[in-house]
Amino acid sequence: MKPAERWSAGLGRASGAEQLRILIVTDAWAPQVNGVVRTLEILGRDLVQLGHEVRFATPADYITVPLPSYPEIRLALFARRRLTKLFRTFRPDAIHIATEGTLGLAARAICRRHAIPFTTSFHTRFPDYIHARLPFVPEEAVYRALRWFHGPATAVMAATPSLQQELEAHGFHNVRLWSRGVDVAVFHPLPGATLPYPRPIFLYVGRIAVEKNIEAFLRLDLPGTKLVVGDGPARAQLARRYDKAVFAGPLNGAGLINAYAASDVFVFPSRTDTFGLVLLEALACGTPVAAFPVQGPRDVLGDAAVACLDEDLKRACLRALKIPRASARAYAMTRSWRACTAQFLTNLAVDPAAR
Repeated sequence: MKPAERWSAGLGRASGAEQLRILIVTDAWAPQVNGVVRTLEILGRDLVQLGHEVRFATPADYITVPLPSYPEIRLALFARRRLTKLFRTFRPDAIHIATEGTLGLAARAICRRHAIPFTTSFHTRFPDYIHARLPFVPEEAVYRALRWFHGPATAVMAATPSLQQELEAHGFHNVRLWSRGVDVAVFHPLPGATLPYPRPIFLYVGRIAVEKNIEAFLRLDLPGTKLVVGDGPARAQLARRYDKAVFAGPLNGAGLINAYAASDVFVFPSRTDTFGLVLLEALACGTPVAAFPVQGPRDVLGDAAVACLDEDLKRACLRALKIPRASARAYAMTRSWRACTAQFLTNLAVDPAAR
């Protein structure tokens, strides 16, 4: 049976008991440091632990060029032929297209040509991000392009119920929930963790870009130290403008965990993130959160007494200093990644004829 015939023979829903070959196509991958990359890395590891075979198609396997104005993001060129070969040799039972970049477009084209079912996920509010850089581009034009990309998917996975409702209001169909968790074995408190800066330490972790609204944090008159971990196109400019803040660059592994655990408050100034995985990572390390009362933090944190959500971000930061670190850790323990992986598996389109 040809691949197209095998894949299109019928659709089923995945269960945790099935052992699947899963292909995940993503334009976001290391050395990028962001929530999408960490989400996919954790997902892949968890799927393998459950007995599934996982293959990632990433820019690392292709000729790439930097995205204009955002060189940290690499765009794969001439991807379709090599990606088609991967489809044929790996013979996936399920295909998930995680991003809308050049690799995602190539995977979508292959699936459409051969009638192969696939799922997608909505990680990034591109209409908001594009408006921050190109305010003359109509928001509806961006949504129209996104509806075209995600429209053929058997499921469009959204991280929160409110994002799911928002996408449906913009004309998206088959939107299903795929929440996010945190690996509490990796992200954990470090008794005695220290940083060589005056306390209290207010920490930001993430991309340093205009859409992250980092200046709302850097402008605050706060005691102690503002610590910024990450990289991005706005880093050099912001480091010059706010020379009293510490820009530590990107951190991974033990260095990132130490930064979380040794800080007093994690500050999340973004108004556009669909989830904010870093919120859970900080809480897992025992660090309370200060943020604006917008969709991402509200969905992740709700009314839990582990964060201060306030339109006055300075007030939120100062109040968060009083939150017990044990409460932050206890809340993170309730957000296991395994439950999120089960949601992902349930959303996949699987061909029972290939089993």
